[in-house]
Amino acid sequence: MKIYKTKTTAVISFEEKCYPIPTPWDELINRDHLHIFILDEIKKINENNKAIDWIENELLPPISNQEVWAAGVTYSRSKEARMDESQKSGGASFYDKVYDAERPELFFKASPHRVVGSGDTVFIRRDSTWNVPEPELTLLINSHGNIVAYTIGNDMSSRSIEGENPLYLPQAKTYDRSAALGPCLFVPPAPIATDTTIAMEIIRNNKRMYDDKVQINKMKRTHRELISYLFRECEFPHGCFLMTGTCLVPPPDFTLAVGDVVNISIDGIGTLTNTIGKRGK
Repeated sequence: MKIYKTKTTAVISFEEKCYPIPTPWDELINRDHLHIFILDEIKKINENNKAIDWIENELLPPISNQEVWAAGVTYSRSKEARMDESQKSGGASFYDKVYDAERPELFFKASPHRVVGSGDTVFIRRDSTWNVPEPELTLLINSHGNIVAYTIGNDMSSRSIEGENPLYLPQAKTYDRSAALGPCLFVPPAPIATDTTIAMEIIRNNKRMYDDKVQINKMKRTHRELISYLFRECEFPHGCFLMTGTCLVPPPDFTLAVGDVVNISIDGIGTLTNTIGKRGK
């Protein structure tokens, strides 16, 4: 079961049928037992073939008033990449320590107006010389701290800025169009399978520059562990999104360029597609 947010209304896609649902977005998604609620709701709604056109032509990111947070260094490959980029600044040991520490790395990624959806443009910073996408399974967590859905996240990162000094992480991670979510919310009846695969390809001038995939069971930390720290001192009245970290890291000699296309796919959810842009271009 999937929920799409469009300019016209929310759309439920279930068993190859599409159902428009007029419930306001925040009210719709911020509830326990979302899967059961939707099954009950579509019994009362007629299928609408126009909804397919809305999904294709009016798609929005699946977010309204939710904050987007992110977890870092949850995969071994991510730890190694962060240590490499921070070697000259002397910050490499920070990433080594946080990988093995009891407390995870969590940081604020984006407010809703800085998030774009599938088919839209994400930005690289003008003052960064080394930029990469970070493909991440992203949790939709309701205000009670329960996972109710999943989506795909692109945590755009300025590695040259973060590598210069770990204290620059907020500037490397948080800026306009630095996050993408979509194309939908995946609402399964049970937690997502641990052998779920994340894949990413980067296309430049019709040439594949990067292509790799990984299963989410390579994560060191559990989803519940990350959520428990996020909710310790924060309340989220509308729920929130949590990007869970990446294991797919392009080689050190690669940096994104304006016009590149990034495709991130996750089993059961679909594909998040974004074109790379830059402010003023």
